[in-house]
Amino acid sequence: MSTAQNESLGTWVDGQPADNVPADDRGLAYGDGLFETLLVRGKRPRFLDAHLARLQSGCARLRIPFSSARELRAEIDAAVALAPPLAVLKIIVTRGSALRRGYAADGAEIPRRVVSLWKASPLPSLTDGVALVRASIRVADQPALAGIKHLNRLENVLAAQEARAADAFDALMLGADDRLVSGAMSNLFLVKSGVVRTPRVDKAGVAGVMRGIVIRECAALGLELVEQRLTLEDLFAADEAFITNARIGVVPVRRVGEHAFRMNELAQRLAAHIEPLDA
Repeated sequence: MSTAQNESLGTWVDGQPADNVPADDRGLAYGDGLFETLLVRGKRPRFLDAHLARLQSGCARLRIPFSSARELRAEIDAAVALAPPLAVLKIIVTRGSALRRGYAADGAEIPRRVVSLWKASPLPSLTDGVALVRASIRVADQPALAGIKHLNRLENVLAAQEARAADAFDALMLGADDRLVSGAMSNLFLVKSGVVRTPRVDKAGVAGVMRGIVIRECAALGLELVEQRLTLEDLFAADEAFITNARIGVVPVRRVGEHAFRMNELAQRLAAHIEPLDA
């Protein structure tokens, strides 16, 4: 399911209006970079500080010497000033143009910033829950990249194509050892006997910003939350399931394949609690 219309409201590369990057950019050649996608509502980018913190953390882990946080923030402010009542902002940081051929970076590359603003339509009501399918593609384990939102997203691309073909909202992705990892565009949570559970992201997957907010706010609401290894058996034995991302917030899962979930109040309670935050 598309979460934004294909109407660009502007793209800026290193602060200048542009619609392309050089062919030697390492983000284009190798996926050597990171990205963030934010909902902009009423000209306010939601949870911006959390997104920028994850971006900085990802740059540190990839050893991208990103030192233009101030410039990026100014570019974000300029883009958001042009936003309609509802928009999506995408931020990309790459290692920059290659100084030589080959995978190994020279170390003197200048990181490149890309900021783009897209028109968004209000989502249809998702309070009745969404349908998911199980992706056939498995997620590769790579602890060095786990958690960060790097530009290498081919596994997610293929899984999302499966979801679209099945007319499902998203596709659940599993690791090679049959553990649940995430959705193609979302993080997954299960509820069993009042305990909220979510897959760890220490081997694969993205530590979503909304995932982090749910973990934090469960504690604030007095809800027990556990990050652990989960399987399809755990999923089908759960009382409830829900997914999250920065665009959709907290959304109940109605069914996965032929397995239906009953609807209870926990996902809706979390959604109602989180919605006013950072409004």
